[in-house]
Amino acid sequence: MSTVLLREDGDGLWTIGPTGAPAFSAAAPPLDTMVLEVVGGHLGWSLLAGEAVPAAVLHDLDEAQEWLWAVYGERVALAVADRQAVELPAEPALPALVAQARRLAYAHWAARWWPASTIDGIPALDQRLLDTEIATLTEACESIVNGADADLEPVQAAPVTLGRAEDYALAAGSGARHGELVFGRGSGGWDWRRCPPGLVDASEHAVSWELTRAEGTTHVRVRAVAAPQLGAPPAHLHPRVLLDTSVGAIDTELHLVGDTWQGSASTSAEAVAGVHVYVPGVGPDMPSPAGHDERERIRDLVAARLRRATTDDSLLLAEIAAAASDSDF
Repeated sequence: MSTVLLREDGDGLWTIGPTGAPAFSAAAPPLDTMVLEVVGGHLGWSLLAGEAVPAAVLHDLDEAQEWLWAVYGERVALAVADRQAVELPAEPALPALVAQARRLAYAHWAARWWPASTIDGIPALDQRLLDTEIATLTEACESIVNGADADLEPVQAAPVTLGRAEDYALAAGSGARHGELVFGRGSGGWDWRRCPPGLVDASEHAVSWELTRAEGTTHVRVRAVAAPQLGAPPAHLHPRVLLDTSVGAIDTELHLVGDTWQGSASTSAEAVAGVHVYVPGVGPDMPSPAGHDERERIRDLVAARLRRATTDDSLLLAEIAAAASDSDF
């Protein structure tokens, strides 16, 4: 039986978390956190840890009484009502509701963080199927969900344009013009938190740069493979790139050319130390230094889910459909 720890974290917030699990923060959760807005607070599960019992951040203890008994059991609900910091067993009165809430949180997570990649062979999810399942799960969880997560209005799906993985060389391929000298080149990934979903391929090989020189002028060129699910994003959602160079930062807009976001700038730099793709106003100001390993673990988990799509009925309908289309991806 799982146990949970109740405690007050300050600013009037109380947390409930599985014993031994990292603290869950509704303000800045890790990339793999599946979050669900509920009456009086938020629930969160770690996708990579495979947690069944959620953590909770509560801002209104009285309102949360509507569902605490269902998710954690009567003893936990009474302890919260009495403002007791204590460790207790989690004994959900409605375990089926908890399972549905977790599935809904995962569906919302997938809508934001699914690592669609032509390079890595991870197909995009069908947005209409995902919207339909989110609406169905939201109705099933209507007794606890709140705020934006209680909205049953479907998101309009963007047009889907899928390429084939074999059609794409690595983004690091040369883009030098005739007569140019290439004296620097590299490739890497990007922090998924810094762009809306469906703009840039989620691979760790999606972004590449080159330093070239011709006729006394040096240019830095950047390319980022577009996401396999890409419509026509408005100009304010076009990604930009910030380059850390030997002469300082260079910030330039990327433009969609075919299936690739591209940008360039003249510079006196002789080296590039970092390339950061972002959309202004989205996510943190700086990328996560530990993001690479976390993204790789998420890709591995998603790939494993797709491989068992024909035998695992816990998968979302959109995942099953994506796995069925994988042979044509």
